[in-house]
Amino acid sequence: MTDVGSEGVPPSHSSLLESLLLEARRYGFLGPGPVTDQIARSLAFTKAVTAAPRLAIDLGSGGGIPGLVLALAWPDTRWIFVDSNQRRTTWLGAAVAKLGAGRRLQVLCDRAENVGRSSWRGSADLVTARSFAPPAPTAECAAPLLKQGSRLLVADPPDHSPSRWPVQGLAEVGLVLEKTHVIETGSGPASISSLVAVSVCPSRYPRRVGIPLKRPLF
Repeated sequence: MTDVGSEGVPPSHSSLLESLLLEARRYGFLGPGPVTDQIARSLAFTKAVTAAPRLAIDLGSGGGIPGLVLALAWPDTRWIFVDSNQRRTTWLGAAVAKLGAGRRLQVLCDRAENVGRSSWRGSADLVTARSFAPPAPTAECAAPLLKQGSRLLVADPPDHSPSRWPVQGLAEVGLVLEKTHVIETGSGPASISSLVAVSVCPSRYPRRVGIPLKRPLF
């Protein structure tokens, strides 16, 4: 296991971030467990890459995890937060404003399938996903957003099966599983799978809204 290093939330923002995440929980946007543990698990994403990306896209951002945490940990990265729920994105936009990060963080209220066919296609150095969808729709929605050679990072269950990311299924959208990182966070290990875009995602993906989940590729 590797330890979470020095990258983290600046002390000047840590109290406000915790307050915002507690607010997200009151609205039902964030699951149970201490928010300090959720922040630590979000920071595990920073240990699965060697450098901060220039442009990152977070899928299913509504509760602010891991997007808000990573945006503070990587202060030079531009972020696109994607969520299809209007209440969550309204709250998230207000949270971004309170953190004073509106110049480099953009919130999109839209389906990931639509974003994958927008001007953001092929633009991201990194895509992140935590509790967004099962593996197949996550891969199908993320792959079109990635530049060739860039990465998708997904928070996986610690005891997940190796078959969770099948070679043939990933190849359909131009991805390969590079490595599953097991990272000690101080609140237990976090499992982060790193998938690399080894080829351009075919233009037929993502399929129309709802189909990746209803008819998964694997």
